Amino acid sequence: MADLKLIVLDSAEDLGLDVNRYLNAIRDTDTDYRVKTKESRFSNGEGKIELLDSVRDSDVYILGDIGNYDKEYKMHDRIHYMSPDEHFQDMKRVIAATSGHAQRVNLVMPLLYESRQDKRKGRESLDCAVALQEVERLGIKSLITFDAHAPSIANAVPTLSFENFYPTSRIIQSLYENEHEDISDMLIIAPDFGAMDRARYYSEMIGCDVGCFYKRRDYEKVVDGKNPIVEHLYLGPDVKGKNILIVDDMISSGASVLDVCDMLKERGSKKVFICTTFALFTEGTKMFENAYNQGLFDTIYSTNVSYVPQNIKDQPWFNSVDCSEMIADIINRLNKGESIEPLHRNKCEVYKKLRLLKDSKK
Repeated sequence: MADLKLIVLDSAEDLGLDVNRYLNAIRDTDTDYRVKTKESRFSNGEGKIELLDSVRDSDVYILGDIGNYDKEYKMHDRIHYMSPDEHFQDMKRVIAATSGHAQRVNLVMPLLYESRQDKRKGRESLDCAVALQEVERLGIKSLITFDAHAPSIANAVPTLSFENFYPTSRIIQSLYENEHEDISDMLIIAPDFGAMDRARYYSEMIGCDVGCFYKRRDYEKVVDGKNPIVEHLYLGPDVKGKNILIVDDMISSGASVLDVCDMLKERGSKKVFICTTFALFTEGTKMFENAYNQGLFDTIYSTNVSYVPQNIKDQPWFNSVDCSEMIADIINRLNKGESIEPLHRNKCEVYKKLRLLKDSKK
Protein backbone atom coordinates (compact mmCIF):
# COMPACT_ATOMS: atom_id res chain seq x y z
CA MET A 1 0.00 0.00 0.00
CA ALA A 2 1.52 3.32 -1.13
CA ASP A 3 1.53 6.35 1.16
CA LEU A 4 -1.66 8.37 0.88
CA LYS A 5 -1.30 12.01 -0.19
CA LEU A 6 -4.18 14.45 -0.55
CA ILE A 7 -3.68 17.52 -2.75
CA VAL A 8 -6.46 20.00 -2.01
CA LEU A 9 -6.90 22.90 -4.41
CA ASP A 10 -7.99 26.27 -3.03
CA SER A 11 -11.38 25.70 -4.66
CA ALA A 12 -12.09 22.83 -2.24
CA GLU A 13 -10.25 24.06 0.86
CA ASP A 14 -13.10 23.64 3.37
CA LEU A 15 -14.15 20.27 1.96
CA GLY A 16 -10.52 19.10 2.00
CA LEU A 17 -10.17 20.05 5.66
CA ASP A 18 -13.18 17.89 6.56
CA VAL A 19 -12.01 14.99 4.35
CA ASN A 20 -8.60 15.05 6.05
CA ARG A 21 -10.30 15.02 9.47
CA TYR A 22 -12.45 12.02 8.56
CA LEU A 23 -9.45 10.17 7.09
CA ASN A 24 -7.81 10.45 10.49
CA ALA A 25 -10.98 9.27 12.21
CA ILE A 26 -11.32 6.26 9.87
CA ARG A 27 -7.64 5.30 10.19
CA ASP A 28 -7.29 6.22 13.88
CA THR A 29 -4.31 8.43 13.05
CA ASP A 30 -3.19 11.98 13.72
CA THR A 31 -1.73 12.85 10.32
CA ASP A 32 -2.13 15.74 7.93
CA TYR A 33 -2.49 13.91 4.62
CA ARG A 34 -2.67 17.19 2.71
CA VAL A 35 0.23 18.25 0.50
CA LYS A 36 1.25 21.88 0.76
CA THR A 37 0.84 23.71 -2.54
CA LYS A 38 1.25 27.22 -3.89
CA GLU A 39 -1.29 28.52 -6.39
CA SER A 40 -0.22 31.76 -8.04
CA ARG A 41 -1.13 33.98 -10.97
CA PHE A 42 0.80 36.24 -13.28
CA SER A 43 -0.65 39.72 -13.71
CA ASN A 44 -2.10 38.77 -17.11
CA GLY A 45 -4.12 35.93 -15.57
CA GLU A 46 -1.93 32.94 -16.43
CA GLY A 47 -1.63 30.47 -13.58
CA LYS A 48 0.96 28.27 -11.96
CA ILE A 49 0.82 25.61 -9.24
CA GLU A 50 3.79 24.35 -7.26
CA LEU A 51 3.94 21.34 -4.93
CA LEU A 52 5.80 22.24 -1.72
CA ASP A 53 5.93 18.64 -0.40
CA SER A 54 7.19 15.45 -2.01
CA VAL A 55 4.70 13.00 -3.54
CA ARG A 56 7.30 10.53 -4.80
CA ASP A 57 5.99 6.94 -4.96
CA SER A 58 2.75 8.04 -3.27
CA ASP A 59 -0.91 7.33 -3.97
CA VAL A 60 -2.10 10.87 -4.73
CA TYR A 61 -5.70 12.12 -4.61
CA ILE A 62 -6.33 15.57 -6.10
CA LEU A 63 -9.47 17.25 -4.76
CA GLY A 64 -10.92 20.30 -6.52
CA ASP A 65 -14.29 22.00 -7.01
CA ILE A 66 -14.99 23.45 -10.45
CA GLY A 67 -18.21 24.94 -9.03
CA ASN A 68 -16.56 27.33 -6.57
CA TYR A 69 -17.52 30.80 -7.84
CA ASP A 70 -16.07 32.71 -4.88
CA LYS A 71 -12.35 32.44 -5.78
CA GLU A 72 -10.84 35.62 -7.19
CA TYR A 73 -7.53 37.01 -8.39
CA LYS A 74 -6.26 40.20 -10.02
CA MET A 75 -5.88 40.23 -13.79
CA HIS A 76 -4.70 43.43 -15.47
CA ASP A 77 -5.28 45.13 -12.11
CA ARG A 78 -8.96 44.15 -12.05
CA ILE A 79 -10.73 41.65 -9.81
CA HIS A 80 -11.57 38.48 -11.71
CA TYR A 81 -13.64 35.55 -10.37
CA MET A 82 -12.55 32.08 -11.40
CA SER A 83 -14.78 30.10 -13.75
CA PRO A 84 -15.15 26.31 -14.04
CA ASP A 85 -12.77 26.46 -17.02
CA GLU A 86 -10.04 27.96 -14.84
CA HIS A 87 -10.62 25.50 -11.99
CA PHE A 88 -10.34 22.61 -14.43
CA GLN A 89 -7.13 24.07 -15.84
CA ASP A 90 -5.70 24.17 -12.30
CA MET A 91 -6.53 20.48 -11.87
CA LYS A 92 -4.54 19.70 -15.00
CA ARG A 93 -1.65 21.79 -13.66
CA VAL A 94 -1.54 19.71 -10.47
CA ILE A 95 -1.69 16.45 -12.41
CA ALA A 96 1.23 17.67 -14.52
CA ALA A 97 3.17 18.67 -11.39
CA THR A 98 2.91 15.11 -10.03
CA SER A 99 3.94 13.54 -13.34
CA GLY A 100 6.83 11.11 -13.04
CA HIS A 101 6.88 11.31 -9.25
CA ALA A 102 3.68 9.80 -7.84
CA GLN A 103 3.03 6.07 -8.02
CA ARG A 104 -0.64 6.66 -8.82
CA VAL A 105 -2.66 9.86 -9.41
CA ASN A 106 -6.42 10.00 -8.82
CA LEU A 107 -8.69 12.96 -9.48
CA VAL A 108 -11.61 13.67 -7.12
CA MET A 109 -13.92 16.05 -8.97
CA PRO A 110 -17.32 15.92 -7.19
CA LEU A 111 -19.01 18.24 -9.69
CA LEU A 112 -17.99 16.81 -13.07
CA TYR A 113 -16.65 19.47 -15.42
CA GLU A 114 -19.00 20.21 -18.36
CA SER A 115 -21.29 17.38 -17.24
CA ARG A 116 -24.28 18.92 -19.01
CA GLN A 117 -22.36 19.04 -22.30
CA ASP A 118 -22.17 15.25 -22.54
CA LYS A 119 -23.68 14.78 -26.00
CA ARG A 120 -23.45 16.61 -29.27
CA LYS A 121 -26.25 17.92 -31.48
CA GLY A 122 -25.03 19.30 -34.76
CA ARG A 123 -21.91 21.47 -34.92
CA GLU A 124 -21.16 21.91 -31.23
CA SER A 125 -18.40 20.93 -28.86
CA LEU A 126 -18.40 17.71 -26.83
CA ASP A 127 -16.66 19.25 -23.83
CA CYS A 128 -17.15 16.62 -21.12
CA ALA A 129 -15.70 13.82 -23.24
CA VAL A 130 -12.78 15.99 -24.32
CA ALA A 131 -12.04 16.95 -20.69
CA LEU A 132 -12.06 13.32 -19.54
CA GLN A 133 -9.71 12.32 -22.32
CA GLU A 134 -7.40 15.22 -21.41
CA VAL A 135 -6.94 14.12 -17.79
CA GLU A 136 -6.57 10.50 -18.90
CA ARG A 137 -3.76 11.47 -21.26
CA LEU A 138 -2.09 13.38 -18.42
CA GLY A 139 -1.83 10.08 -16.55
CA ILE A 140 -4.54 9.81 -13.90
CA LYS A 141 -5.57 6.26 -12.98
CA SER A 142 -9.06 6.97 -11.67
CA LEU A 143 -11.63 9.74 -11.58
CA ILE A 144 -14.07 10.01 -8.67
CA THR A 145 -17.17 12.12 -9.21
CA PHE A 146 -20.70 12.50 -7.83
CA ASP A 147 -24.04 12.24 -9.59
CA ALA A 148 -22.75 12.69 -13.13
CA HIS A 149 -25.45 14.30 -15.27
CA ALA A 150 -25.10 11.43 -17.76
CA PRO A 151 -23.08 8.50 -16.32
CA SER A 152 -22.71 7.06 -19.83
CA ILE A 153 -20.09 9.76 -20.49
CA ALA A 154 -17.67 7.22 -18.97
CA ASN A 155 -17.74 5.57 -22.41
CA ALA A 156 -15.49 8.41 -23.60
CA VAL A 157 -12.66 6.93 -21.48
CA PRO A 158 -13.27 3.15 -21.49
CA THR A 159 -9.86 2.26 -19.99
CA LEU A 160 -10.04 4.83 -17.16
CA SER A 161 -11.51 3.90 -13.78
CA PHE A 162 -14.56 6.19 -13.70
CA GLU A 163 -16.25 6.03 -10.27
CA ASN A 164 -19.61 7.80 -10.13
CA PHE A 165 -21.08 7.95 -6.61
CA TYR A 166 -24.49 9.09 -5.46
CA PRO A 167 -25.02 10.95 -2.17
CA THR A 168 -28.63 9.75 -2.13
CA SER A 169 -28.18 7.66 1.01
CA ARG A 170 -26.73 10.63 2.92
CA ILE A 171 -29.56 12.90 1.78
CA ILE A 172 -32.20 10.35 2.78
CA GLN A 173 -30.55 9.88 6.19
CA SER A 174 -30.58 13.65 6.75
CA LEU A 175 -34.19 13.83 5.65
CA TYR A 176 -35.00 10.94 7.98
CA GLU A 177 -33.33 12.68 10.94
CA ASN A 178 -35.08 16.03 10.37
CA GLU A 179 -38.44 15.16 8.84
CA HIS A 180 -39.24 11.80 10.43
CA GLU A 181 -42.83 12.83 11.16
CA ASP A 182 -43.52 13.61 7.50
CA ILE A 183 -41.39 11.11 5.57
CA SER A 184 -43.80 8.18 6.03
CA ASP A 185 -46.56 10.02 4.12
CA MET A 186 -44.70 11.31 1.08
CA LEU A 187 -45.09 11.38 -2.67
CA ILE A 188 -41.86 11.53 -4.67
CA ILE A 189 -41.88 13.91 -7.64
CA ALA A 190 -39.45 13.98 -10.56
CA PRO A 191 -39.43 17.50 -12.06
CA ASP A 192 -38.75 15.99 -15.50
CA PHE A 193 -38.29 12.60 -17.18
CA GLY A 194 -34.51 12.79 -16.71
CA ALA A 195 -34.97 12.55 -12.93
CA MET A 196 -37.22 9.48 -12.99
CA ASP A 197 -34.51 6.92 -12.11
CA ARG A 198 -33.57 8.98 -9.06
CA ALA A 199 -37.24 9.41 -8.11
CA ARG A 200 -37.85 5.64 -8.35
CA TYR A 201 -34.86 5.01 -6.08
CA TYR A 202 -36.21 7.41 -3.43
CA SER A 203 -39.66 5.86 -3.86
CA GLU A 204 -38.31 2.35 -3.31
CA MET A 205 -36.29 3.38 -0.23
CA ILE A 206 -39.05 5.36 1.46
CA GLY A 207 -41.86 3.09 0.31
CA CYS A 208 -44.21 5.51 -1.42
CA ASP A 209 -45.62 6.41 -4.83
CA VAL A 210 -43.97 8.54 -7.51
CA GLY A 211 -45.12 11.18 -10.00
CA CYS A 212 -43.44 13.16 -12.77
CA PHE A 213 -43.67 16.47 -14.59
CA TYR A 214 -43.02 16.78 -18.29
CA LYS A 215 -41.29 19.96 -19.42
CA ARG A 216 -42.68 21.08 -22.76
CA ARG A 217 -40.06 23.36 -24.31
CA ASP A 218 -39.99 25.79 -27.22
CA TYR A 219 -37.30 24.27 -29.41
CA GLU A 220 -37.45 27.19 -31.85
CA LYS A 221 -35.89 29.53 -29.27
CA VAL A 222 -32.71 29.55 -27.20
CA VAL A 223 -32.54 31.71 -24.06
CA ASP A 224 -29.39 31.73 -21.90
CA GLY A 225 -28.12 28.66 -23.75
CA LYS A 226 -31.25 26.54 -23.37
CA ASN A 227 -34.73 26.10 -24.83
CA PRO A 228 -37.30 27.91 -22.64
CA ILE A 229 -39.98 25.86 -20.86
CA VAL A 230 -43.47 26.56 -22.18
CA GLU A 231 -45.52 24.32 -19.88
CA HIS A 232 -45.21 21.72 -17.10
CA LEU A 233 -47.52 18.73 -17.53
CA TYR A 234 -48.08 16.46 -14.50
CA LEU A 235 -48.29 12.67 -14.74
CA GLY A 236 -48.99 10.67 -11.58
CA PRO A 237 -51.22 10.17 -8.53
CA ASP A 238 -53.21 12.95 -6.88
CA VAL A 239 -50.96 15.23 -4.78
CA LYS A 240 -53.78 16.67 -2.67
CA GLY A 241 -53.07 16.32 1.06
CA LYS A 242 -49.65 14.76 0.42
CA ASN A 243 -46.20 15.75 1.62
CA ILE A 244 -44.00 16.10 -1.46
CA LEU A 245 -40.34 15.32 -2.07
CA ILE A 246 -38.94 16.78 -5.32
CA VAL A 247 -35.66 15.12 -6.34
CA ASP A 248 -33.12 16.16 -8.98
CA ASP A 249 -29.36 16.19 -9.56
CA MET A 250 -28.93 19.98 -9.52
CA ILE A 251 -30.62 23.32 -9.05
CA SER A 252 -29.28 25.78 -11.59
CA SER A 253 -31.28 29.01 -11.69
CA GLY A 254 -34.11 27.30 -9.81
CA ALA A 255 -36.96 28.77 -11.86
CA SER A 256 -38.10 25.36 -13.08
CA VAL A 257 -38.24 23.65 -9.68
CA LEU A 258 -40.09 26.63 -8.17
CA ASP A 259 -42.66 26.40 -10.98
CA VAL A 260 -43.16 22.77 -9.96
CA CYS A 261 -43.56 23.80 -6.29
CA ASP A 262 -46.18 26.38 -7.30
CA MET A 263 -48.19 23.85 -9.30
CA LEU A 264 -48.02 21.29 -6.49
CA LYS A 265 -49.39 23.83 -4.03
CA GLU A 266 -52.16 24.75 -6.46
CA ARG A 267 -53.11 21.06 -6.53
CA GLY A 268 -53.40 20.98 -2.73
CA SER A 269 -50.13 19.42 -1.56
CA LYS A 270 -49.01 19.91 2.04
CA LYS A 271 -45.30 20.24 2.80
CA VAL A 272 -42.84 20.40 -0.11
CA PHE A 273 -39.20 19.37 0.26
CA ILE A 274 -36.51 19.59 -2.43
CA CYS A 275 -33.49 17.27 -2.57
CA THR A 276 -30.56 17.87 -4.89
CA THR A 277 -26.87 17.02 -5.08
CA PHE A 278 -25.72 20.39 -6.39
CA ALA A 279 -27.33 23.70 -5.39
CA LEU A 280 -25.77 26.13 -7.87
CA PHE A 281 -28.19 29.09 -7.51
CA THR A 282 -26.79 30.64 -10.69
CA GLU A 283 -29.19 33.59 -10.48
CA GLY A 284 -28.98 34.14 -6.72
CA THR A 285 -31.45 33.12 -4.04
CA LYS A 286 -33.95 36.00 -4.05
CA MET A 287 -36.59 33.94 -5.85
CA PHE A 288 -36.12 31.11 -3.32
CA GLU A 289 -36.46 33.49 -0.38
CA ASN A 290 -39.70 34.85 -1.88
CA ALA A 291 -41.01 31.36 -2.62
CA TYR A 292 -40.22 30.20 0.92
CA ASN A 293 -41.99 33.23 2.41
CA GLN A 294 -45.00 32.47 0.20
CA GLY A 295 -45.07 28.90 1.53
CA LEU A 296 -44.27 27.23 -1.81
CA PHE A 297 -41.65 24.93 -0.25
CA ASP A 298 -40.33 24.04 3.22
CA THR A 299 -36.69 22.95 2.94
CA ILE A 300 -33.99 22.35 0.33
CA TYR A 301 -31.59 19.49 1.11
CA SER A 302 -28.31 19.70 -0.79
CA THR A 303 -24.76 18.45 -0.31
CA ASN A 304 -21.44 20.13 0.46
CA VAL A 305 -19.54 18.38 -2.36
CA SER A 306 -19.65 21.64 -4.31
CA TYR A 307 -19.45 25.21 -3.04
CA VAL A 308 -22.40 26.81 -1.29
CA PRO A 309 -21.67 30.15 0.44
CA GLN A 310 -22.21 30.43 4.18
CA ASN A 311 -24.97 33.01 3.85
CA ILE A 312 -27.06 30.44 1.97
CA LYS A 313 -26.25 27.67 4.45
CA ASP A 314 -27.57 29.95 7.20
CA GLN A 315 -30.97 30.35 5.53
CA PRO A 316 -33.89 28.73 7.41
CA TRP A 317 -34.93 26.94 4.21
CA PHE A 318 -31.57 25.33 3.45
CA ASN A 319 -30.12 22.14 4.94
CA SER A 320 -26.53 21.21 4.03
CA VAL A 321 -25.86 17.47 3.89
CA ASP A 322 -22.25 16.66 4.79
CA CYS A 323 -20.66 14.13 2.40
CA SER A 324 -17.02 14.67 3.40
CA GLU A 325 -16.97 11.42 5.41
CA MET A 326 -18.17 9.56 2.31
CA ILE A 327 -15.34 11.06 0.23
CA ALA A 328 -12.81 10.14 2.94
CA ASP A 329 -14.16 6.57 3.01
CA ILE A 330 -13.85 6.31 -0.78
CA ILE A 331 -10.24 7.53 -0.72
CA ASN A 332 -9.34 5.27 2.19
CA ARG A 333 -10.78 2.15 0.53
CA LEU A 334 -9.16 2.86 -2.84
CA ASN A 335 -5.79 3.49 -1.20
CA LYS A 336 -6.01 0.19 0.67
CA GLY A 337 -7.28 -1.73 -2.37
CA GLU A 338 -10.62 -2.50 -0.70
CA SER A 339 -14.02 -2.80 -2.37
CA ILE A 340 -15.98 0.42 -2.82
CA GLU A 341 -19.20 -1.34 -3.75
CA PRO A 342 -20.76 -0.84 -0.26
CA LEU A 343 -20.49 2.93 -0.79
CA HIS A 344 -22.57 3.01 -3.95
CA ARG A 345 -25.78 4.48 -2.53
CA ASN A 346 -25.38 2.46 0.71
CA LYS A 347 -28.82 1.05 0.08
CA CYS A 348 -29.08 -1.63 2.75
CA GLU A 349 -28.25 0.63 5.71
CA VAL A 350 -30.75 3.33 4.70
CA TYR A 351 -33.43 0.75 3.92
CA LYS A 352 -33.15 -0.74 7.42
CA LYS A 353 -33.47 2.68 9.08
CA LEU A 354 -36.56 3.62 7.10
CA ARG A 355 -38.21 0.26 7.67
CA LEU A 356 -37.71 0.69 11.43
CA LEU A 357 -39.36 4.11 11.22
CA LYS A 358 -42.38 2.77 9.34
CA ASP A 359 -42.74 -0.15 11.78
CA SER A 360 -42.69 2.25 14.74
CA LYS A 361 -45.60 4.19 13.23
CA LYS A 362 -47.86 1.16 12.90
